[in-house]
Amino acid sequence: MYNMSRKVKPMKDTKVAVIGGGAWGTALANLLGEKGLKVNLWVYETELCRIIKEKRENTFFLHGKRLSENISPSNSMKETTEEAMVFIVASPSHVLRGIINELNRHLPPEAIIVSVTKGIENDTLKLPSQIFEEILPEGINLRTVYLSGPTFAKEVAGRLPVAATIAAVDTEIAEYIQNLFNTPYFRLYTHTDIIGVEIGGALKNVVAIAAGASDGLGFGNSARAALITRGLTEIIRLGAAMGADPVTFTGLSGIGDLVLTCTADLSRNRTVGLKLGQGMKLDAILKDMRMVAEGVKTTKSAYELGKKHKVELPIINEVYAILYESKNPKDAVVNLMSRSLKKEFQ
Repeated sequence: MYNMSRKVKPMKDTKVAVIGGGAWGTALANLLGEKGLKVNLWVYETELCRIIKEKRENTFFLHGKRLSENISPSNSMKETTEEAMVFIVASPSHVLRGIINELNRHLPPEAIIVSVTKGIENDTLKLPSQIFEEILPEGINLRTVYLSGPTFAKEVAGRLPVAATIAAVDTEIAEYIQNLFNTPYFRLYTHTDIIGVEIGGALKNVVAIAAGASDGLGFGNSARAALITRGLTEIIRLGAAMGADPVTFTGLSGIGDLVLTCTADLSRNRTVGLKLGQGMKLDAILKDMRMVAEGVKTTKSAYELGKKHKVELPIINEVYAILYESKNPKDAVVNLMSRSLKKEFQ
């Protein structure tokens, strides 16, 4: 039986394993490495692992940032997880299940997991927390926290001030991770609404595609603001139907992440939408991107979840039509603007 009051080790003794050598995983590994912690970084790409070892730089995903000497990259999951107590999972959502199945074979009973994955599995429509719950032993699952919020890896790596949210069942574990990550430029707030934090982090990417498409079509700032606001309404609708607290979406993992992803040039999902609005085809856009735009796959899951929970999601549905039914983005906007008139608050 899991002991909720079980104490965790002092931070100076903490060894960390980061699972995923993308931009976000690398940035978090570097943050902790610069704090003096020993960090093992599991990297999928053999060539990238070699480059990080030799050049101390992730040239694939975080170009230009010299990495802490406390980071040890490896292609071996077994080697990466040896002696670690905190495991940061930073894999794309569409490969999360396979990663967790492999990681689970190497986890010690006292493991603490920090999930920074944003998305919803296509086939099962499960959030990352639901995948963890399905695969992990109860004790480890209850020691898992979920991090989300308005953060870009490049800005964290550059030590620019950012804030985010971590949600967990166990407040002691949440506060431990809050302090573990705390620096003068990286601030975490704790919360208990895991579902809300994950839904906000996943669905904002879908709305960002819509906002980018609007910008690509040249529709201006007012249109983008309307899409962000009405997109938030859809996130709250679906979140509430799935058991989230609507208040969560007024915070960093909700409107904070939504605004950032819909407006910033560093946003991969906004970039996808922008290029769609400019007339490019989705296949060509994705072929030209090394990093994953989570919103493309998440759109399919969100569309199916809307049908499952019988929730009205007009913006998300139009993004689905653009991505998966080759709908012209301009026609999608016409559909949104010509819907029957309604009260803003039902």
